[in-house]
Amino acid sequence: MVKFVRQLGHDIRNNLNAVELQSAYLAELATDDEMKNEVRHLREMISAVGTGLQRVTAELSQVKPTPISYKAADFVEDLQQKVAKELPDHANKITWDVQVKDATLQIDPQLAQQAFIELFTNAFQHERNVKSIAATAKIDNDQFVFKLQEPKAQFASSTQDWGREPLRNVSQGHYGLGLNRVRSIAEAHGGSFRAEYDRKTSMLTSTVTFPIEKS
Repeated sequence: MVKFVRQLGHDIRNNLNAVELQSAYLAELATDDEMKNEVRHLREMISAVGTGLQRVTAELSQVKPTPISYKAADFVEDLQQKVAKELPDHANKITWDVQVKDATLQIDPQLAQQAFIELFTNAFQHERNVKSIAATAKIDNDQFVFKLQEPKAQFASSTQDWGREPLRNVSQGHYGLGLNRVRSIAEAHGGSFRAEYDRKTSMLTSTVTFPIEKS
């Protein structure tokens, strides 16, 4: 399935590149402002389709981290800045509790950030009216433990295979690959990803762990 999607995406992108070249030629031929605007919109739509295909292909690709030593405190600080940039409308809804001491991680920072950004994006995407979620980062038993707690008044899904069922929930522009990608990134680093739902408090807790560097 992965090979098929990657090949399909590659073939479609080749066709999109040809369309982009043709639209660039049309832009050179356009003389009036209305025509130029229409061609510009066409090129924007072509670009959006190409970007979407690249995102799907990337989410299906095998995770091959290149770990480096990274202070846990620095990683969390960089993550907070990344969240503020990527999710400016929601960043102020996150309550952070960071207690990582002087621990050092062995991670691929870019991949690790992708995993956590996906968690935050997923939380706000499915609960648009959420007012607050809690993000906790701590060191426990030689592990970096990150918990994201989000209120969910209605939750009927099972968390048993959380992040292990790609393509199960598909909607326009979303293909059920995000949480599977989070799991893949965590496990590629020697960590884990799981979720639990507490029906008494109506709270979904997602937990990602990474091993810390031992001195």
